[in-house]
Amino acid sequence: MFYPEIDNTISLFDFKQISEDRKSVLQPLIDFIQKKADRKLQIRLNLICTHNSRRSHFSQVWAQTAAAYYELKNVSCYSGGTEATALFPMVAETLQYSGFKVKTISEGTNPVYSIKFSSNELPIIGFSKTYNDDFNPETEFAAIMTCSHADGECPFISGAEKRIPITFEDPKVSDGTTKQKEIYLERSLQIGTEMFYVFSEIKQ
Repeated sequence: MFYPEIDNTISLFDFKQISEDRKSVLQPLIDFIQKKADRKLQIRLNLICTHNSRRSHFSQVWAQTAAAYYELKNVSCYSGGTEATALFPMVAETLQYSGFKVKTISEGTNPVYSIKFSSNELPIIGFSKTYNDDFNPETEFAAIMTCSHADGECPFISGAEKRIPITFEDPKVSDGTTKQKEIYLERSLQIGTEMFYVFSEIKQ
């Protein structure tokens, strides 16, 4: 059972807002997941951005939540960067605003967060790490490139079965402005809508 606040956020997702061009961008991810689901194999997604601080975390959290929402088994979502920095505090705040229960497990320069969408499901562990960190899978995963910089900087992702560019605009452009909360929420909702669309297309 999802937290009611998350159900409220999910009710805002409108797949009609996704353009046909954008659906074409998302289709390779749908195909990858469907192929694995048909064969009843483990589905591993590593959502990758340069600093593993914003878009890759939003993508990881919403993808894992979507998998649970559509009751697709054997889905494990990860995130990473071309370098490790820290999960940006506004990301945690935005997820909390959307209904996730966010708890700081450890503090410091690279805090570790527990992020839960349901009282009965395992938490998503959020912290910044490189895409090939020991925390992430070594093989048999899809590398989802969520920013164009990381996509350009990493022509080869070791161990990835498939590399899929699904890039999003960086909410970082709003940092230090009066529109920061609005822009982060907008990006989170876009990513959530698209990840839910992807998993809604999977036939079980």
